[in-house]
Amino acid sequence: MDGMVGEHQNLSVIQAQKLREALTAGAEELHQLILDPQPEILLALLKNPQLNEDHLLALLKRRDLPEALLKTVYQRRSSQLSHQMVLALVKNPGTPGTIVSHLLPLLRLFELVNICFLPGVTPDQRLAAERQIIRRLPTTPLGNKITLARRATSVVVAELLKDAESQLVEACLNSPRLKEAAVFQFLNSSRCSAETISQVARHSRWQQRPNLRLAILKNRQTPPIWFTLWLPKLTTTVIRQLLSSRRLNPIQKKLVTDHLQQRG
Repeated sequence: MDGMVGEHQNLSVIQAQKLREALTAGAEELHQLILDPQPEILLALLKNPQLNEDHLLALLKRRDLPEALLKTVYQRRSSQLSHQMVLALVKNPGTPGTIVSHLLPLLRLFELVNICFLPGVTPDQRLAAERQIIRRLPTTPLGNKITLARRATSVVVAELLKDAESQLVEACLNSPRLKEAAVFQFLNSSRCSAETISQVARHSRWQQRPNLRLAILKNRQTPPIWFTLWLPKLTTTVIRQLLSSRRLNPIQKKLVTDHLQQRG
C-alpha cells in the first residue's frame, strides 16, 4: 500500500514538473513539448509567453487534439488569426463545427474545395464548405468555375451545371463526380438550351442512359436530329407515351406522329 502511495506521489511530482516546464520553457523546448500526449500539458503550453505561431501551427497538425484545447487556441487567438492559423484550425478534425463555420468564409475558394476532400472531414464540415463555395458562385469568374467543375464535389458540380453556360456544361458533364440525377434535373429545367441539350445527347457517358434520353426527347428545346436518331430505337409503347406529352413543340410532335405511322 505504501508503495502505491509513493508511486502516486512520484507521478504527481513528475506531472507538476512537466506543468512548470510547459509554462516556462523556451522557444526551442516548446517544439518538443507540443508532442506531449497529455492535454493538461498542452493547455499549459498555451499560457507560455514564448509560444508563437510556428509552435501553434505545428501543434494544430496533430489529429488527436481534444476539442477543449482547440477551443482555447481559437479563443486566445481569435483577434489576431493569420490566414495560416485559420486554415490549420479548419483542417483539424477536432475543431468544433461552430468555429469551423465561423472561419470558412475567411478561406479562399479552392482552399474550400480542398477542405471537402480532407481525410477525416466530417459530413457537417463538408456541407458547410460546399455551401460557402455555392454562395460565391455568382461572383466567380468563368475560368474558375470550369476548374471547379473538374475538382469540386458532386453537390458543387450539380450547382455549376445549372449555370447552363456551354463551356461550363461541358466541364460538368466530364466530371467523374457528376450524378445522373443532376443531369436529369438540368434537362427538365428551363435553363437548358438546344446547344446544351445536344451536349448531353452527344456525350459518351450520358447518351445511352434511358432516363436521360427520354428527358431530352420531352424537352421543347431539343433539336429534331435527336428524334430522327433515337425514335427508331424506342419501343412503340414508349413512343406513344412520348406523343402524349404536352411538352413537345409542334415540330417534335409531328416527328413522333410520323414515326408512329411508319410503324403501322
